[in-house]
Amino acid sequence: MINWGFLGAGWIATKALAPAVHEAKNARLLGVASQDQSRATALAPEKIYAGYEDLLADPEIDAVYINLANHQHYQWTIAALAAGKHVICEKPLSLNYAQGQLMADAATKYDRVLVEAVWNRWHPRFARIVELVNGGDIGALKRIESSFCFPAQLENNYRLEIEMGGGSLLDVGVYQAHLWRALLHGEPELNIESLTENIGSTGVDLTTQLVGKLGNSVEISALSSFEMPESQKLVISGELATIECPGNDAFTSWNMPSLLRISDHVQEFAPVDPYRLMIENVGAYILGESAWIPPVPQSLYVAKLLDQIKAFDK
Repeated sequence: MINWGFLGAGWIATKALAPAVHEAKNARLLGVASQDQSRATALAPEKIYAGYEDLLADPEIDAVYINLANHQHYQWTIAALAAGKHVICEKPLSLNYAQGQLMADAATKYDRVLVEAVWNRWHPRFARIVELVNGGDIGALKRIESSFCFPAQLENNYRLEIEMGGGSLLDVGVYQAHLWRALLHGEPELNIESLTENIGSTGVDLTTQLVGKLGNSVEISALSSFEMPESQKLVISGELATIECPGNDAFTSWNMPSLLRISDHVQEFAPVDPYRLMIENVGAYILGESAWIPPVPQSLYVAKLLDQIKAFDK
């Protein structure tokens, strides 16, 4: 059994991660530290702490889930690792590759597990997509077309603050970059052909649209937006077949049935909670049992891609 502690009690912690821990077969929500005590109480932990440091000092806590604003991931992940805790950190893992590398170094130094919370990667449909592509069922991979857009209400939200790691690329673009890494071997070079952004009044990208190639062979088209109509699209084309996620849940299927179209065949997936699967797999991995977690180098590669996109000279 893994005793979890949460730093932060935001929307995702409240709606998704706390229920996942309560339902997981190998987890217990031992404690929560939050600036909002009422939010912490709502997660139904066994303990509530006055501050983040108090939670990290508790020897009963085995692992920490970090549910803080993007700019706080680096500081508190390293603090948790140094305190001897394993860590699931919300995505994006860090604001940039340099921070991510230091976080990875800390995980190695303190011999702790570090996982970026790309929860959709545990969904059976995502696993099936990876299996089909990497197994050669669709032939050589030729093109990945994706979008993740929604009209966000972000007043007084860190996602609008550039210093806090705001913007659509670091929020919903992360899902698409992790998809690229899952479907391609190694760390293929990203060649950006065009990049279009709409920068809001606070300096963050409200929309980022990218066209390019990975490894000079796989065409990519990716759209991330806080201002466009809700849309989650994923079409993967190979020499022999095309894979598509029908509906509007390509990256966020959660407790609902989902579909996968493989050319003219449709495969159905039963409702599942990928957050619970994430908690159970990370817990099992910590306990030395058979489990899958995304290797830290994959998260660092994604961070490097996001740095490259942000730095691209339009």
